[in-house]
Amino acid sequence: MGYLFLAGAIAAEVGATTAMKYSDGFSRLGPSLLTLLGYVVSFALLAQTLRTVAVGTAYAIWAGVGTAAIATIGIVFLGEGLTAAKALGIALIIVGVVVLNLGGAH
Repeated sequence: MGYLFLAGAIAAEVGATTAMKYSDGFSRLGPSLLTLLGYVVSFALLAQTLRTVAVGTAYAIWAGVGTAAIATIGIVFLGEGLTAAKALGIALIIVGVVVLNLGGAH
């Protein structure tokens, strides 16, 4: 169940960060409220995750997968460029999360 909460926390964080892009420096009410709500939900779900998943593992996965997802959203939907360094960074994040899980950190 902890990893289900973690997946929800990641989704809420990614949604909040995406909404922040559209908040125009928090000058647009709708996206600003979505940003706030998304982060509150994300931290609440992350707190539930920590009841059953080690903090180091949970935080590394939350931060890593969230970062990779936001970078991918930027490339695919927001017209941000994909450089070799960015692609390598995303790949390393994914490999790191897999290694954490295979290494028995959970």
